[in-house]
Amino acid sequence: MKIKNYVLGKWEEGDGIEIIHHHSITGNEISTCSSKGLDYNSIMNYGRTVGGPALRKMTFQERGRMLKALALHLISIKKKFYGLSAATGATKIDSWIDIEGGIGNLFANASLRRQFPDLPYYVDGSAAPLSKEGTFIGHHIMVPKKGVAVHINAFNFPIWGMLEKIAVNLMAGVPAVVKPSEFTSYLTELMVKEIIASAILPKGALQLVAGKGRGILEHVTNQDVVTFTGSAKTGKLLKALPNIIEESVAFNLEADSLNACVLGTDAVPGTEEFDLFMKEVQKEITVKTGQKCTAVRRILVPENLIEDVEKALIGRLKKTTIGDPSIEGVRMGALASIEQVSRVKENVELLMSDQKVIYGSMENYELVGGNKDKGAFFPSILFRNDDPFQHTLVHEVEAFGPVSTLIPYKDMNEAIELVEMGKGSLVTSIVTANDKLATEFVTEAAHVNGRMLVLNARCAKESTGHGSPMPLLTHGGPGRAGGGEEMGGKRGIMHYLQRTSIQGHPQTITAITKQFQVGADQPEAQPHVFRKHFEELEIGQTVFTHKHTVTTADIVNFANVSGDNFYAHMDETSLDGTIFEERVAHGYFVLSKAAGLFVDPAKGPVLLNYGIDECRFTKPVYAGSTVGVRFTVKEKIDQEKKDEDDIAKGIVKFLVDVFDETGETVALATILTMVRKIDQS
Repeated sequence: MKIKNYVLGKWEEGDGIEIIHHHSITGNEISTCSSKGLDYNSIMNYGRTVGGPALRKMTFQERGRMLKALALHLISIKKKFYGLSAATGATKIDSWIDIEGGIGNLFANASLRRQFPDLPYYVDGSAAPLSKEGTFIGHHIMVPKKGVAVHINAFNFPIWGMLEKIAVNLMAGVPAVVKPSEFTSYLTELMVKEIIASAILPKGALQLVAGKGRGILEHVTNQDVVTFTGSAKTGKLLKALPNIIEESVAFNLEADSLNACVLGTDAVPGTEEFDLFMKEVQKEITVKTGQKCTAVRRILVPENLIEDVEKALIGRLKKTTIGDPSIEGVRMGALASIEQVSRVKENVELLMSDQKVIYGSMENYELVGGNKDKGAFFPSILFRNDDPFQHTLVHEVEAFGPVSTLIPYKDMNEAIELVEMGKGSLVTSIVTANDKLATEFVTEAAHVNGRMLVLNARCAKESTGHGSPMPLLTHGGPGRAGGGEEMGGKRGIMHYLQRTSIQGHPQTITAITKQFQVGADQPEAQPHVFRKHFEELEIGQTVFTHKHTVTTADIVNFANVSGDNFYAHMDETSLDGTIFEERVAHGYFVLSKAAGLFVDPAKGPVLLNYGIDECRFTKPVYAGSTVGVRFTVKEKIDQEKKDEDDIAKGIVKFLVDVFDETGETVALATILTMVRKIDQS
């Protein structure tokens, strides 16, 4: 069987054979692949001219719903992928991480739509005043780049590696060309087949180059984004390509990472934390056969506990059965390909020249099922390095397999120094129940880490563990780890958007941003905004309320009702040394009274008020002050129906501007309301 490329809207075989795929357990040939002969210039232009415009027409809400639909479809057919995943040497749990973990990225990024407007672009931050009279302001918008995301992925997660990246660029409105590792592209191809067959994505949104993809980066431009996951050596070479430099192409690199896991000095044998540490380290050595960019390569242990840890860890590794994952009791499968065996072996031999092996043998190990001669099996290897400041290869060489090193440390300062010697990591963990120790470690070691886990008994039950990057948090790391950020929640999406400052009159900026800007027109709403459905409301429409003169009785009554008897409201004799000239009205009274002024109480399209944002009390209000409200439609956000019986509605943000008899603002707030739509379909 020959794996095909999906380019220019069709499935296409490459010329000849670039790679022969072998089953990692049996060694049998399963497929071949090639991308020779593909027209990369046309592929890139197809993404830019077909996929890009289609995605950019969609709003963030629509893109989010698209991702959710895709995730629901893929999770419904997830069993299709497990059988072929086994060919990569994966156990069931390994496959679960790759398949369902990958689909989980689609769900997570789809949920981010709630943090974006119902627009194709994003309005970032707040307006900047640029003039005395307020007729000239600045703002920032973020628009999708008019290019293609080129994802060059690693062999270890052929599904997760693709889905975690395309979820981000698709949410941003940018199409993708995915170049998975040719060694495991057969599994990526299967996933892409199902995605394309679903017809959920617009044409041109996703293309697949299943072979080596030589020459694709010669056709990127300044509007494209390149991501690379793999070795630091290869990543640096790609990043330095003339076309990448000349076009100033955004390049996200996730590379080697010598991640550490630190046992806190308090986590002695007999504590829950000691047991958690042993379990976590064993898992990081054996899950995915150690073929994870986040796997623990350096195990840092207080020197007085090194013997206890060595004994306990070796005991756990001895119980890890290696072989065919389809056989009951097998806990560790094979490396992803036979090519990886030689690479891991080479690096293990290099490490052996600088430190001693305390467990495991590359030649002598037991295998349950599988083919030891033809399969891609590799045993767990545990090193010990008692002098990590002199024997430093452990901080420089990553054997990308079930390989790790025990390292003793004298005190926390030394542990931090050892972590730093990795020159930048994706993740470092510390297992401790001592929050003071955890604080010291995290704050001093965070500068060389993209993510840090503090594990103890209190969070262990729900912890995702050392090796699990979460889509809504940063996945990447400084220095050796590449300096990139593949996910990162909302931040990740913004990597595919161009942030542009816009300047002009508040009315113009309001029109562009679809958010009311102070100084823009405020036409009086007729009828009252609470009488209008979601579709009928327009940005800037304003209710100008009647006014109310605040009395001392108001202040006293509010104190009695609320229980807020703060001295500034109730005791005129205690105001010396404060900013107040006399008893001041409660800020929340002012806001409550504002609501009494702007609310039209009769039943209508407004369903409920469910929150307040950005509430500020900007000027004291005393008895005798007269307040009124400018109540303005600030922003509208569409909302999909949860089910057929749900009410069709949208979110409307109203600006509450409370002013006094001088016209000066005394309080500002944004209230969020749910407003019924006319169209209930």
